Amino acid sequence: MTIPSIPQNPKHDFIFHPQMFPHQSHIPPQFIWPDEEKPGPHPAEFCPTMVDLGGFLAGNPMASKKASEAIGRACQEHGFFVVANHGVDCGLVAEAQRLIDIFFERPLEEKQRAQRKLGEHCGYASSFVGRFSTKLPWKETLSFEYSAEEGDSHIVENYFCKNLGQDFERLGKVYQEYCNAMSSLSMAILELLAMGLGVDRTYYMEFFKEHKSIVRLNYYPSCQEPQQTLGTGPHCDPTSLTILHQDNIGGLQVFVNNEWRFIRPNHNTFVVNIGDTFMALSNGKYKSCLHRAVVNKDCPRKTLAFFLCPKEDKTVKPPPELVDSGNPRLYPDFTWPSLLEFTQKHYRADMNTLHTFSQWLLHRTT
Repeated sequence: MTIPSIPQNPKHDFIFHPQMFPHQSHIPPQFIWPDEEKPGPHPAEFCPTMVDLGGFLAGNPMASKKASEAIGRACQEHGFFVVANHGVDCGLVAEAQRLIDIFFERPLEEKQRAQRKLGEHCGYASSFVGRFSTKLPWKETLSFEYSAEEGDSHIVENYFCKNLGQDFERLGKVYQEYCNAMSSLSMAILELLAMGLGVDRTYYMEFFKEHKSIVRLNYYPSCQEPQQTLGTGPHCDPTSLTILHQDNIGGLQVFVNNEWRFIRPNHNTFVVNIGDTFMALSNGKYKSCLHRAVVNKDCPRKTLAFFLCPKEDKTVKPPPELVDSGNPRLYPDFTWPSLLEFTQKHYRADMNTLHTFSQWLLHRTT
């Protein structure tokens, strides 16, 4: 099975500069999506399972059991749930959201100090300009790595200072602290996921103990023709878990029951979803769900996404308890870097990423 490299956009003369576009009557054609993929008007609301983590974090056995069962049901159905009373300081979250504006409102040449290089997953990206030539998402992003290894306790701070300069030291400190909080929250969620699957409750915590994860600041500018484009196209996350904090501007949509439905933002909660890598770690019992982001005409939207990923040398495979004659292996062994490279160089992430990647791996070894 041959998967061709992603067709790259060889022209670099076009720059996504959303501050300039409101003065034009139409958006550039590169951002216009096919009619069948354009957002429809007035989607119904989707209310994911709300999981209160307060009792679990306090060590209450009954509350822990209730939370794990609720998460388990949600993950078997569609892979999305919301966590409340999560223990993350609300002041820290508010500051992390505020600083998204500080970064993306800076002049383009300052943001481009951290320009994302072709084939890499970290850095500043203005849409997918330079990578694709059609169906471009209406957004800017800044992505950077976070490491839970002991010697990398300042990795986020160092990234901001090294790539953007000392003027961004404050952002580095805040996002380092935010990532530390997301790492702790991830471990709590992993424990509940293990309980729901009926495996040792520390299994996934140990697997992700020294995780190397990705953090992304998303900025979706206002758009004069929001019905023609998407902020993020339909996809399943290739990562393990996504912990998303939305501002108060809605835009997240999930494909459930054969229709697109929106998730109302709530600044006191985090939206969590299963990614392809964890679907493989659960042998398909927990689902990775198709989702997208839409934009609007009136104001920008900002989100903070923490993508939990395994350490590079970890082999992704389910625990033995989830594999038997009635539940055979669904996916081959792989490492997270191999899947990441697949999505950066060979395949644009969509709802079939894990299946296509699995087939690609199997054909490479035969």
